[in-house]
Amino acid sequence: MRTRRPRHVRLTEPLVRENGELRPASWDEALERAAAGLRGVPADAFGMFSCSKATNEMNYAAQKFARVVMGSNNVDSCNRT
Repeated sequence: MRTRRPRHVRLTEPLVRENGELRPASWDEALERAAAGLRGVPADAFGMFSCSKATNEMNYAAQKFARVVMGSNNVDSCNRT
């Protein structure tokens, strides 16, 4: 059985899942796990959503990450709304 954190508790350190449970981790470990999860994802299976209400700089960084790092042109900043 998983223990749920109350919604009002602010996280102060990264958490990683190990054997179905969350535990505190260093930033290096958390970022390495995130990177490992993205490695090997085919470009046509990756997509990036951003928000039209975000800054131009944030949307630029999101599309740059999708295109350069992930090799995908599947980027949507939902500017149609």
